[in-house]
Amino acid sequence: MIQTVQTTAFTDQKPGTSGLRKKVRIFAQPHYAENFIQSVFDSLADFAGETLVIGGDGRYLNREVIQTAIRMAAANGFGTVLVGRGGILSTPAASHMIRLHKAYGGLILSASHNPGGPDEDFGIKYNIGNGGPAPEAITDAIYARTKTIDRYLTLDTPDVDLDRDGETLVGTTRVRVVDPVAAYADLMETLFDFPAIRAMMASGTRLSFDAMHAVTGPYATEILERRLGAAPGTVVNGTPLPDFGGHHPDPNLVHAHELHARMMAPDAPDFGAASDGDGDRNLIIGRNIFVTPSDSLALLAANAHLAPAYAKGLAGIARSMPTSQAADRVAAALGIPAYETPTGWKFFGTLLDAGLATICGEESAGTGSDHVREKDGLWAVLLWLNILAVRRQSMVEIVHDHWSLFGRNYYARHDYEGVPTAGADALMAALRAQLDTLPGTTVEGLTVTAADDFAYTDPTDGSVSLKQGVRILFDGGSRIVFRLSGTGTEGATLRLYLERYEPNDGKLDHSVAEALAPLITAAEKLASIKTHTGRTEPDVIT
Repeated sequence: MIQTVQTTAFTDQKPGTSGLRKKVRIFAQPHYAENFIQSVFDSLADFAGETLVIGGDGRYLNREVIQTAIRMAAANGFGTVLVGRGGILSTPAASHMIRLHKAYGGLILSASHNPGGPDEDFGIKYNIGNGGPAPEAITDAIYARTKTIDRYLTLDTPDVDLDRDGETLVGTTRVRVVDPVAAYADLMETLFDFPAIRAMMASGTRLSFDAMHAVTGPYATEILERRLGAAPGTVVNGTPLPDFGGHHPDPNLVHAHELHARMMAPDAPDFGAASDGDGDRNLIIGRNIFVTPSDSLALLAANAHLAPAYAKGLAGIARSMPTSQAADRVAAALGIPAYETPTGWKFFGTLLDAGLATICGEESAGTGSDHVREKDGLWAVLLWLNILAVRRQSMVEIVHDHWSLFGRNYYARHDYEGVPTAGADALMAALRAQLDTLPGTTVEGLTVTAADDFAYTDPTDGSVSLKQGVRILFDGGSRIVFRLSGTGTEGATLRLYLERYEPNDGKLDHSVAEALAPLITAAEKLASIKTHTGRTEPDVIT
């Protein structure tokens, strides 16, 4: 029998760029998760009898909230609920499952690259029927409902056995527990030249993949070791753990330092990679070379034709505004459109659905294509392996060939995490106040050619997104971008993006710090970062 539970609205349930993320202690409050899930359902229409996909990255509280979501989905009238075995579904695998089963949508329980554990982070994101994150019209409706909700619907039923494949009834709703890996792995086989990659493995190529005790462990083990023949032990930290083994599951050089050290050692493997908490981000490292996410996007786009799925060419390339302009140069060379969007994969989804873009990427280590509607860490790894198998060159050779052809975009992101919100807001307000007066001025020998607060008009539906980040552009193609991130759970995260373009003049091997030094000084002079944040240096540099 359906139960109607009276509740009181919470004031802090505004979804960010990737759903609602809060500390576990916040989500563990009575009615908190229930309120948000019911607000999602109340913001949707015509889903009676339809299919809902539910899964997560295995972090602390994942199983408990899945049981809650199953009961509420049944009480609200969904006909079928598909759940990954063990409560596990990587974000790209969830997107594929939604699309494969023509589901109405899905609930993805994850805080992505944020740490997990009883004192760490949890999150809930709703994805629509195309497999992608809900657009702003839906997330705005969800937030509006969270402010007025006074009841939610559920059932008083036993927990579903999440560890055994099969079907059971919860009320009148069919709940199917399914293999979380097989369908996704099958999809990857349709995109890439697995025989060529297997032959490369058999010839002695060595890989190292750090799953960071997060969701991609089972996926990487199945695909890399079982289907492609990489040596046993190629996948390290491959068992998903509720606290990610006490580590931060963000695939950057700070948190994946062991992988970086392994790849810089004299006996390094040929190719190294890592993925994050929910499997949608990637880190790419070759022997003795780190490939920035921005460069990786450009290199993947330039070489995508070597993989069967992209042999006929790309419709277009899309990148988030803070991502370096390296991919734009590839698009120009290929004669295809380049799209610059706000941060958030939902902005890529409309381009992919419309067939305007094929490959998309973000500087925050997310790349993907039109095979799903999320960024996809293992997809990027497999496309890199396909390129290596066909070109038969080292990572260093492939990257240097690219720079010699297109020039190099020196690039870095400086994160100031947990900054007091008032200080971060004041910094951005002060920057916006001087935008009109900056063009024509000179800072650290750099002449400002343009300055704006990035706004985006979606070419498919005309929707407008304002105040997406302050851009300061300099003569010669360099730029600085300031943006507040929506992925943290406490305070504000200020992100400073620094980019300097160097054409191929034989000077493409500066250290990144050396190349960007004038921009770093200019950013401090323009924004008074130390004054507003109280920080003398960033927490993370990527």
